[in-house]
Amino acid sequence: MAALLLVTAAVGCGADDRSNGDGGDGGDSGDGKPAAARGAPDHLPAHATEAKIPLRDGERFQFLSMEQPYTPTPPSGGTDEYRCFLLDPHFNGNTWIVGSEFLPENADIVHHAILFRVQSRDIAEAQKVDADSPGDGWTCFGDEGIRRDGLGSTGWIGSWAPGGTERLINAKVGFEMAAGSRIVMQVHYNLLATNGKAPGSDKSGVRLRLMDGSADLSPLQTTLLPAPVELPCPPGETGDLCDRERSVADLTARFGDEAKRVANGLNLLCNRGPARPGNTQQCDHRAGQDAVVHGVAGHMHLLGRSIKVELNPGTPGAQTLLDVPVYNFDEQGARPTPQPVTVKPGDTYRVTCTHDATLRAQLPQLKPLKPRYVTWGEGTSDEMCLGIVIWSKP
Repeated sequence: MAALLLVTAAVGCGADDRSNGDGGDGGDSGDGKPAAARGAPDHLPAHATEAKIPLRDGERFQFLSMEQPYTPTPPSGGTDEYRCFLLDPHFNGNTWIVGSEFLPENADIVHHAILFRVQSRDIAEAQKVDADSPGDGWTCFGDEGIRRDGLGSTGWIGSWAPGGTERLINAKVGFEMAAGSRIVMQVHYNLLATNGKAPGSDKSGVRLRLMDGSADLSPLQTTLLPAPVELPCPPGETGDLCDRERSVADLTARFGDEAKRVANGLNLLCNRGPARPGNTQQCDHRAGQDAVVHGVAGHMHLLGRSIKVELNPGTPGAQTLLDVPVYNFDEQGARPTPQPVTVKPGDTYRVTCTHDATLRAQLPQLKPLKPRYVTWGEGTSDEMCLGIVIWSKP
């Protein structure tokens, strides 16, 4: 079960060199208690380098990490493990997250990371999954692994891939965190660089840029734009799971009836009828209210090739909100729009995804598996097509 080390990195604005995140003693931890009074260390760990962007008016830093180092143990002799860790920032009141920076400790094995916001309704489930899993954290893949609503996560806060730095929100918006909220840190460990040697442990963390809940900000919200996945076995591949009905039965056995309802229901929602097998699928969704879009993300699994999210396609005012012609599962964080985009009720979002079934015979995670007709599902061997729009009210 994962534990948490809470470190207050810096407080306030325009102070001494602590404003760049290199520590200092004392200060406000974000819940009204001095850091020293809570037993938090008075400096960041060695791998937590100085923040490149100084604190702005009203901001403070907070550093979170696993309490104990974790040594990845990929299943079935593989080289990849997706591990989720439950972090508790100890928010006693409403707090805004306006920036985040993942700080990998063992860069040789940390491949990418995603941060998820855990709403109060999901905290008990997160704690149960954590407690029931041996060791620190729990195994996860497409999302934080604590909700089974068939559509994955609705609470991305940030992401990191090698070379990435702090994700800073520049507009007067932020992720609103209620008192008691938690964060899940998903870390993808890849052991290829170790060349068969012991990987060593990792104790990565995240530096959050925070503002008090009284700050005059608009809360960021998330709209999910799913589309079906109906990917038949490629030519030359055969097997019982290449039959869609049998494949969906296998999906149901692994994840329950809800998984079947989602896989079939997306065709009714998007195609107004039965499944249409093919590499490329799309779906139109009508906007229900006024919104200002600040960022868009696309989510698929390992067979994803490209994803696009459009606004009002085929009209004079059409806009492309996201276009990823070469999809990389490890770089799927939200991409800010160049300028905020205004959306009106009745506008149309369109998400389009292309997958490649031939990758199943090439990727180490999928190569040992039987050929199958791939539908929407939460497993490594299943797929998704999901646009994620991050917006605020005007």
